[in-house]
Amino acid sequence: MNLADILNLFSLPFMQRAVLGGVLLGILGGILGSFLILRRLSLFGDTVGHSAMLGVVLAALLELPVTWTLIGFTVAFGLGVIYLIDRTDLGSDTVLCISLSGSIALGTIGFSYLKGYRGNLLSILFGDILAISNTDLILLSLLLAVTLAWIIISLPEQILLTLNSDLALVKGVPVRGHRYFFIVLLTITIALTIRAVGILLVNGFLVIPAASARLICQQFVPFLATAAGIGAFSGVMGMVISGAIDLPSGPSIILVQLFGFLTVALCSRQG
Repeated sequence: MNLADILNLFSLPFMQRAVLGGVLLGILGGILGSFLILRRLSLFGDTVGHSAMLGVVLAALLELPVTWTLIGFTVAFGLGVIYLIDRTDLGSDTVLCISLSGSIALGTIGFSYLKGYRGNLLSILFGDILAISNTDLILLSLLLAVTLAWIIISLPEQILLTLNSDLALVKGVPVRGHRYFFIVLLTITIALTIRAVGILLVNGFLVIPAASARLICQQFVPFLATAAGIGAFSGVMGMVISGAIDLPSGPSIILVQLFGFLTVALCSRQG
C-alpha cells in the first residue's frame, strides 16, 4: 500500500473515529496506568480486564447492549474486589487470583450456553478499534474530562496517596473515597479499551506506556504527561501500521508500545 492509499484510507469516517479513539484511549490509559504501576495495582487491572469475558457473555445471554453492560459489570466487579480486599485479612494478590479464576470459570460456562454465531464475542478477546462508534468517542471524551478534572483538583492528595497512603490517612485525606473513585474511572476505561485492544491485551495497553514513562521521568506530573503522550502516540502509530500493512489494530498498538518500551529500557540501561 502506497502513501496515497494510506491517506485515502484515513480519510474514511470509520478510520478517523478509530484514530481519535486511539488517541483518547492512549491518553486515558497512560494516565490511569501510571497510577496502576505506582500503586502496584497492575494485577488488579489484569483481573478486571479478564473478568470482562463474563460481562460480555452476560450481555449476550440477556440480549443487552454490550458497551453499557460491560461498563456496569466492570465497575461492579472492580468495586466488589476492592471491598473484599478491604474486608478480609487475605493478601490482595490472593483475592485477585480467586476473583480472576472465578470470573473466567463463570464466563466459560456461560459461553457454552450461547447458541449460533460467536464471532462478535471472539472479537472481544482481541479487539477491533475500527468498530468504535460515535457513542464510544463521546464516552471517552467525558471520561477523560472527568479524569483530568479529578487529578487537577486533588493533585496534592493524589501525590500523597501514591507515595504514602498511611500518611495521607493521618493528614485527613479521604483515602477510601479517592481509592474507590479511581477504581470507577479505571474500570470504565478498561471496559471501553476492550473494544479497541481486546481482553487479552488490555492490561498491557495500560501498563506499558506508564512503564516506559517511569524510565524517563522521576517527577509526578511530567511522568503522567509523558505516559499520556506515549499512549496517544502509540495509538496513532498502531493505527497507521495496521492500515498500511493490514494487521489487527489492537495487537499493532501494543507492539508499538512494546517497541517503545524496549527502546527506552535499552537506552536508559546504557545511560
